[in-house]
Amino acid sequence: MGLLNIIRRMALREISRRTGLSRNTIAKYLSAGTIEPPFTEPARPSKLDPFAEKLSGWLKSEAGKSRKQRRTLKQIHTDLVVLGFTGSYGRVAAFARDWRTDRQYEQQTTGRGVFGPLSFRPGEAFQFDWSEDYAVIGGERFNKQMKAKYEALKGAENPAKSL
Repeated sequence: MGLLNIIRRMALREISRRTGLSRNTIAKYLSAGTIEPPFTEPARPSKLDPFAEKLSGWLKSEAGKSRKQRRTLKQIHTDLVVLGFTGSYGRVAAFARDWRTDRQYEQQTTGRGVFGPLSFRPGEAFQFDWSEDYAVIGGERFNKQMKAKYEALKGAENPAKSL
């Protein structure tokens, strides 16, 4: 409402001169208390609606391929034309842009856990490393498992102690 108060302090003629609108129109909107006239966009069916599911499936499969193996949007548009699509390439490109934006948003917001930094007092937590080695004795192979313990997590006193 701050902008509306600034506009109300200006003279109607000044607003009319700056905007190019009639003084009657400006007076009507100022008395209504709205800054912009309400405009609702009517819902219109798109020529792409019958093909949207097919196109999103293609985009999903193409996203998994390497850059050199992907089809271009022009190739995808021609494939849609073969299926009976009569719309323009621009509609397909706009759909692909919106699809990519939605997909990026989903990837950024889903599947992530909560990050909790680990902190330990000295000697409270240990790190174990396991390794497996083999030796050939008398022509027979034997596996030897080794375990090493390290107190190297956040300020431990003995950083490399073996068991």
